[in-house]
Amino acid sequence: MENGQIIQLLAGFYDVLTDEGKVIRTRARGNFRKNKISPLVGDFVEFKTAEDDTGYITSILDRKNTLVRPPLANIDQAIVVTACVEPDFSSNLLDRQLVALEEKHIQPQIYFSKTDLLNTEQVEHFQEISDYYQSIGYSVYFEPDAFSASNLKKLRNSFKDQLTIFMGQTGAGKSTLLNHIDPALNIETGAVSQALNRGKHTTRKVSLLPIDGGLVADTPGFSTYAVFEMDEYELKEDFVDFVHYAANCQFRECLHLNEPNCGVKKALDEGKILESRYQNYLQFMELIRAQKPKYKQKGYQKKTNRRKSK
Repeated sequence: MENGQIIQLLAGFYDVLTDEGKVIRTRARGNFRKNKISPLVGDFVEFKTAEDDTGYITSILDRKNTLVRPPLANIDQAIVVTACVEPDFSSNLLDRQLVALEEKHIQPQIYFSKTDLLNTEQVEHFQEISDYYQSIGYSVYFEPDAFSASNLKKLRNSFKDQLTIFMGQTGAGKSTLLNHIDPALNIETGAVSQALNRGKHTTRKVSLLPIDGGLVADTPGFSTYAVFEMDEYELKEDFVDFVHYAANCQFRECLHLNEPNCGVKKALDEGKILESRYQNYLQFMELIRAQKPKYKQKGYQKKTNRRKSK
């Protein structure tokens, strides 16, 4: 029996990277399909090899997290590639992605792209946004040259021993960024449609690429999350900047809406929390309450291992 991690799914085969650094092409055992279990890229697995150097997966080890779109398991961190323009910046989309990642216990990093297209006034505006997200504990990449040597070096240094996913709105520049990190990848990129203000999907499959001592995934672009996989009490924990000020709330289960003596709303009034963050929080709360019953309030169960805001 050998151990490894699935790095690619292709035409029903699973390429497994072994602990010794060898890639073995495998199939999943028939009982997986019978039990409606699908191995995912990123899964740690046990497998047996045959004489022809192929193998079959016998078991899937416990996952620490999964994403449905794209289908990935055991993600450590995510580079949220966020265009300043073309397509236009959306604080709502950025916060949607951050909340979804926090819920999955995936460490986000924010990478602003298209910075070379900004005028002086816009640079000042995005610098304020960048400074805020950095102040609440996120690693943020924002420079006039989005692909500067310092940005790329800092990013590559974060890959070691991590499974890193690149995500963000279609056309934001995920594949272009990966090509700057490693030109040998030669990943197809697509121009942004001027009529629709969004790009064409250029990434065709999910696979993990060994880069700088870690595994990196390039994934199909997407612009929204259809469902928030948390209840309203969990949502407030996924806004990392709210957690610190929530200690000042009169009520432990305060949702920061209309409750008296709310520490978060007080911090908002004092300019310590971005107005856009709070408005997005209100919208997400409405979406959660409007979703199917299985996503509605389940009672307050505070999650553990939350990152503390600075």
